[in-house]
Amino acid sequence: MTLDDLKNEYDKLQLKYGAKELDSIYNGGCSDNPDICFVFMNPTGKNIASSKSWKGLKSPWIGTKNIWDLFYELKLLDKDIYDKIKTIKGTDWTEEFADDVYDNIKKHKYFITNLGKCTQIDARPIPDSVYKEYLHLLEKEIEIINPKVIVLFGNQVSSIVLNQKVSVSQCRKQEFIKIINDKKYKCYSVFYPVGNGRFNIGKSIEDINYIIDNINDKIV
Repeated sequence: MTLDDLKNEYDKLQLKYGAKELDSIYNGGCSDNPDICFVFMNPTGKNIASSKSWKGLKSPWIGTKNIWDLFYELKLLDKDIYDKIKTIKGTDWTEEFADDVYDNIKKHKYFITNLGKCTQIDARPIPDSVYKEYLHLLEKEIEIINPKVIVLFGNQVSSIVLNQKVSVSQCRKQEFIKIINDKKYKCYSVFYPVGNGRFNIGKSIEDINYIIDNINDKIV
């Protein structure tokens, strides 16, 4: 199975749970044993790749600005790419520039995905029941890419993926184990760094730097 094989399932769930006029947003980056797999919540219409007229990558955060502050501060995004993201309007992203950004992500050996691929018009809350519909597909993604470490953003995503009640503020820098088909994956729960969680971005950067600094010691 490949990542492309999962897209049809995501598209079916978009029709069920997402905005009908928008497309699913899938994933992107290094898909061959990345150092880190970053798992966010779900995409919104601010991602211009969700437009049905967009024929390029359907990857997270295309046409947005704030999240790239996180990756730049983590030294996971080159300055020339970051500067262009911060300079141009979101609507000025081209399909070619999206390729450039995600080529840079591949260079830095990480993968970006969402637990839910159901694109909404805005950042409305998604119930746990919907996210749980996507969990088995995320698990297949993880199996396919085989990341060294998984970073889960926020309480809701962390609790669903780890199948236990998780409060990020109570478990910073704590390692969790998720087992998928008898393979153990190292996971960390980190503050959500954008939207209402923007004020926590410094804590997110601190905790992810800790994970990066220790990543080689954490590989089994």
